[in-house]
Order: sequence, then structure tokens, then C-alpha cells
Amino acid sequence: MMQQYLRIKADYPDMLLFYRMGDFYELFFEDAELGSRLLGITLTQRGSSAGTPIKMAGVPFHSADQYLTKMVKLGQSVVIVDQVGEVTGKGPVERKVTRIITPGTLTDETLLNDKEDNQILAIYQKNNQCGLAWISLSGGSFLISECVASDLQNQIERIRPAEIIASENLIKQLKIIRPNLAYKIIPEWHFEYDLNLRRLCEHFLVNDLDGFGISHYHQAIISAGIILDYAKQTQNNQLPHINSVIYDNQNDYLILDAISRKNLEISETIRGEKAPTLFSVMDQCASTMGSRLLDKWLNNPLRDHKEIRARQEAVKVLQENYNQIHGVLKQVSDIERISSRIGLRTARPRDLSGLRDSLQLIPQLGFIREYCSISLIAEIYAKFSEVSQEIYSYLLAAIKPEPKLLIREGDVINEGYNPELDRLRSINTDGSQFILELEAKERERTGIANLKVEYNRVHGYFIEISRSNLDKAPVEYRRTQTLKNAERFTTPELKSFENEVLAANDKALALEKKIYEEILDFLNQHLSQLQQLADAIATLDVLASFAKVSLLGNYCCPELINHHQIRIDDGRHPVVEKQIDQFIANSINVDDTSKFLMITGPNMGGKSTYMRQVAIICLLAHCGCYVPATKAVIGVIDRIFTRIGASDDLSGGKSTFMVEMSETANILNNATSQSLVIMDEVGRGTSTFDGLALAYAIARYLIEKCAAYSLFATHYFELTDLANHYAKVANVHLSAVEHKDQIVFMHHVESGPAAKSYGIQVASLAGVPKPVLATAKKYLQHLEDGSEKQAKLDLFSIDAALTDEYPSSLSPNEEAVLSKLRQVDPNDLTAKQALDLLYELQQKLR
Repeated sequence: MMQQYLRIKADYPDMLLFYRMGDFYELFFEDAELGSRLLGITLTQRGSSAGTPIKMAGVPFHSADQYLTKMVKLGQSVVIVDQVGEVTGKGPVERKVTRIITPGTLTDETLLNDKEDNQILAIYQKNNQCGLAWISLSGGSFLISECVASDLQNQIERIRPAEIIASENLIKQLKIIRPNLAYKIIPEWHFEYDLNLRRLCEHFLVNDLDGFGISHYHQAIISAGIILDYAKQTQNNQLPHINSVIYDNQNDYLILDAISRKNLEISETIRGEKAPTLFSVMDQCASTMGSRLLDKWLNNPLRDHKEIRARQEAVKVLQENYNQIHGVLKQVSDIERISSRIGLRTARPRDLSGLRDSLQLIPQLGFIREYCSISLIAEIYAKFSEVSQEIYSYLLAAIKPEPKLLIREGDVINEGYNPELDRLRSINTDGSQFILELEAKERERTGIANLKVEYNRVHGYFIEISRSNLDKAPVEYRRTQTLKNAERFTTPELKSFENEVLAANDKALALEKKIYEEILDFLNQHLSQLQQLADAIATLDVLASFAKVSLLGNYCCPELINHHQIRIDDGRHPVVEKQIDQFIANSINVDDTSKFLMITGPNMGGKSTYMRQVAIICLLAHCGCYVPATKAVIGVIDRIFTRIGASDDLSGGKSTFMVEMSETANILNNATSQSLVIMDEVGRGTSTFDGLALAYAIARYLIEKCAAYSLFATHYFELTDLANHYAKVANVHLSAVEHKDQIVFMHHVESGPAAKSYGIQVASLAGVPKPVLATAKKYLQHLEDGSEKQAKLDLFSIDAALTDEYPSSLSPNEEAVLSKLRQVDPNDLTAKQALDLLYELQQKLR
């Protein structure tokens, strides 16, 4: 048996091998040690190999999914080896690899996140050009693209794969870019054009790829062939549900680089959490298919105004009855993933009953026919209409209303579907009556009133007689088992019946499996139809979700125009407004005459929220959704850049300031006159004068060279003077009110530069000790009195002029009381004088 294990393991040295032995999956040697550590299961040993004990660790077969889920989440790939032969006693049972589970090739419902697409990405790089291909096995999609090497990280963040396939050299680079992904190394010789072109043509049964419009994308074709072959190997299947390949043109989408996706918190917060994000707020979908498509739309905003307006029109009409749509869709199963499992032949009986019940619900959505004047609704309805009742009728006849979970358990195929199956089942049904009649007959014949005819899985059917009645047992009874107070027997008649029943059970199970395979064959002929239906349901779900969010959130329909302008009246941040009681709406208007906003104001005043909400409103508008504002006019935008926050990259050897400058360089090198640029406090990571000089130069470059829509937040008040030199620059600030050394943030955008930064007041709110604040105030006063005009400040000379390093934080009245007390000699005071002094001091304090 160990020789058999080692032969299989030799083909998968870098994966964990789950080796089926009876009711357990066993791991051996190093796999056992790793599995024990990762899964928290017991490590044992048995026998020896080359004089060394063989280490073992196992998990129960029936609960393997939970362990597999944990392994995949930890980035491990697992090979499943099952018993496929019969027990003969003449050597180990025949076993073979039935599944290879990797983070990017998951299809089992228990292993997948309902609301996330699970994709695997292959990358081939030649010189400065990268070919990308990615497959969602659970969704049945297959896309390719090409990009320059410098844009590779942005593409990875857009696709968000669970696993990446590439050459060893490229993977070493990618691990720096994205360290937490699962990676699969493919030898360099696999990246050969003719080999991978042939793989694609053989899969799609074509002579060339001209019909798919991708023939001239050579790098992408290489990646596509690699990933298709890898997916077939892991699934041990020809992937019939992967029936087309689509070129994903980046120019069709509003481009967001990796940093902007992170800063705008589209699908994950900056800390990597799933909520609160734009997706979590917008996700009002009734189905998991809809949620996954929504996530895809939010991360791939469209640029084509015609497509966007088609979505807007659909959202408008669906505001009337989104509840009715969602009421139906809540009951619909995940047809997209069920279709994929049908293609992979891993669909379980409950998948098929769920598909049948979902198809029964589709006619209830027929009312959308009245909106078919809207092009997108018409497309959806056409896909509903094309769903043949033949599939529903077939499944209704073939599958029981509530089938067992697994086909090996039987009781899946409906009564009346197959006469031979009904006959075999009837032997069991009639057998119950036979047992009752036999028991009554034997009691009467033997005169033993408590004689029993029963069955268990170990000994089969038997007659049980109590010890006190053994003398009445007929001579033809043959003893099979002795118990403490009874004896068990069998008879030729009972044995013959047992053989017939057990044979019928085995035959029925085998026949059910055969019929089930025939059902999968039938459904595979209609895979394309089912995939189109799943796409239509998901699209309708997202549009209805947009309608619901827009109506309940008081969103407006943005107007899309073909010239340079972003005008938002009373805009709101859709995520932040859900987290606080009262959100202050703000407006913006930038166009060719004033394209650059210099934003000043206190920390915590709302500058970052204001800038982010502008970007998110533009993003939502390009997704076809309504936006949180009273009015929005959005001009032509090609991409969104953000430079927000401070973070370092220790693994990449970059300081906070270096990261800031790298992000800034990316913006300055790639922004165009149609780009939206958000820059928050650039230059703060270095000295005051260096930072001011850089911020000034960067601002001028954005104004003069890029001419992008720019929102530039800063604490360098010197930069507000740019408005006096450039007509396209306007100063705005976030207002705040100061009262008795306290600050109240108004979160309202007003014209002109801010009066001050209120840094000390914000520090007070943060809980900085009062002595520190008092010292800061004295330094600030000194600086404001003219010290900032010096070429270089000598803070230590200021410090020497102060009596205390951290002076008392007492008020002048409190200081006066202390001074008075120091001058008083209590021995010289009468009782009346002491009382008067006490009243005087108390009055000063008040």
C-alpha cells in the first residue's frame, strides 16, 4: 500500500495528498507533519520506511470538506486520492486521483465564498509585454488581456485572483507585489506559442481563433493555453462549461490603479476587512449571483456612455417594483455555480433539485416584459424566454422533490421515472410486509409469542428467540449468533429473501448512479442556455439592487456629458453617511475654467472624505448606478488616481516618504486631462521646506502639464497663493469653529483658504497632555511672531528662553491664587481675615 502511495505522491511533490483508507483520508510523512500543524489533528506513526517510523495524520471522510476549506484558506493545494477498485484481498485496493483542489480552482459550494468570484490567473511576460488569462471554474468564464509590465500590478488588483500561474522568475517578482497569494510555478518550456494555440483550438474544436477575435494577442494566447491545461488537470475533466474565450479590453473601463482601489475601499477596507466598503453598502442583491456581478461592476466601471445610460434607464423603471423582483430572486439557487458543477460532473442531487425549483420560478418574472422598450431589460427577458421548459419538465420527472444529499445514498431518482428502478425498490417495500408475515407465521408454528424477525447491517436478517424458549426452536433453524439472553437463527427461506433484498439494493443504487449520469449528460447539452439564464438573473438582480439603493438613499441620476466638467450638488459619501447620524453634504464644480481645487482646513475636518466622495460618485456614475447627490453632471473621465494616507513598505525596502513619492510619480507620469486626481497632504513625509517645495512643484505640474481634474489637500498655506497666479486654481476649505480653546468641525466646504490649521486643538481632542499643549502654544506664538522668516529655526534657543521645559498648564487666575497663597503667613491672620481671604481666592477661581 505504501508503494502505491509513494508512486502517486511522486507526481505531486508540492501538494498535500489526501489518501483514502476506509472511512479516513490519511496523510503520510512530511504531509502528515504539515497537516497536523495546520489542521490541529493528531500526529501518529505506524510501521517504518527505511528504518524510520512512518508518520500519519488523518481526517474522517464524511467531514473532509471542513478540513479542505481550512487548507485552501491557508493557501495549500490538496490532491484527493480515492478508492475506485473492489476489495479483493490480493493486494491494495485500486486508487486514483479524483480531484486536485487549489485556491484558484475551487468549485465545491462548501469551499467557496458565495459573494466572491474565485479565479485563477496565468501570466506570461516577454520583454515589456504581459499576456494574462483568467478562468473562473465555478462561474464558467474565460478571459484574456494584455498589458505593459508596469501595469501588471494594477491588473492583478483588478482581477483579484486566488491563485497565479507563472514562470519561476516572474513569480519571484510577483511575490513582492502580492505576498499573500497562492502561486503555481510552470516550467519555462510550457510557455510555447504553438503548443498553447493547439490546446485552445482543440478545446473549442476550431482551426484557429479568428472567430473569437483574439488571434493577434500572442502573449495572451500562451497564458490562455497554460491555464486551460492546468484547469483540466486539476479537475480531471474536459471543462465543457468553458465554451468561449473573451478579450477583456482595458480601454472599455475606467482605469483604477491598485492604490486607488485600496484608498477608495471598493471591496475591502484599507485594513483588509469586508465592511464597511462601497460593495457592502451597495449590495442589496437577493441572489449570490447578483452579489458577485455587483462586485465585478464596481471594480470595472464602464467608459462607454451608451452602455452606462442603458443601465440607468433600467434602474429607473425597476424602482417601481424592485421588491417584487427580489422576492422571486431570493428563492432562486445559484444557477451559475450549479451549471459549472454540472459541466464538471460534480453536481450533487440537491444542486439538480435546486435548479429545477429555480426554473419553476422564472415565469414569475415574466412581468418585466412590459419594460422591454428598455434595451437592457429586453436582453434579459430574451434570455428568460429562451429557457426551455424541457429542462424543467425533465428534472421534475427525474429528481425527487427532496433527494438525498449524495447519489451514493440512493433515494434520488423519482418514482415512476424508471420501471426497473421501481421494481427493485418494491422488493424492499414488499420485504417489510414479508418480514411481518414471516414473523407471524413462525410465532404460530413454534408457539413462541416473543419470537422476532429483525435485521442489522452486520448479521443481515435473523430470527431471535429468548433463552427460555430455545427448546421450542425447530430443527431446521440454524444458529448464527449467541447473546446473553437469546439466540439468533436463520432459515433457508430467510437467507434466500436476504440475498434477494441485498442484491436488489445494490442493483438499485447502481441503476440510480447510471440514471444520474444520464441526467448530467442531458443537462450538459443545455449548459450554454443555463449560463445565459444565470447571467440574465444576475444582471436583473444588480439593476434591482441599484434601484433599491437609489430610491431609499435619495440618489439622483447623473448626467453624462462629453466635455470637461464634474459638478456635484450636495454630494455625500455613500459609506460614511451610513456610519454616522448626520452627514454634511457638500458640492463641487470643476471644469475647464477651474480644474484645480486647493483644499485646506483642519485635520479631522473632512478633507479626505470630501475628496473620496467625489471619486466614488464618479465611479458609481460609470457603473450605471444613481449617485448620492441632488444633482450630478459627470464629464469624460479616463482614470482615477488617489494619493492618500501614509504607509511604508518594509518588505520592499521603502520608507513612508518613498512610498508617497512613488505613488506621486505614477500619477504625474500617467495622468491626462481626462483623469481625476486626488492628492492628500503630499510632501508631509519630509522636512518642512523640502515638503513645501515638492508640493508646490507637484501642484504646478498638475496645473500646467497634466491639466487633470485635481483635488489637492494641503496644510502648506503658502500653496493657496497659486490661485493668484493661475486662473484654473480655486481655494476652498473645510470650515471649523473655535470656542474657548476647543474646536467644532463644521464639515462644510466653503470658498477661500482656511484661516488656520487648528493642529493644537485637534491634538487636545486626541488627549495630548495639557503641559505639552501649553508648550506647543508658546512655540506657535513665537513662530507666528516672525521666527518663521529665519532661514533656519533654532528651536533650542526658543526653549532656553522658557523657564520650564513643559510649563504649568494652569490658567492666569489659578497662577494668581497660588502667588497670593505664597505671600500669606497664616500665623499673622485672624479668623475673620482668614475667612475673607478664602472667599477672595474662591472668587478669583470662579
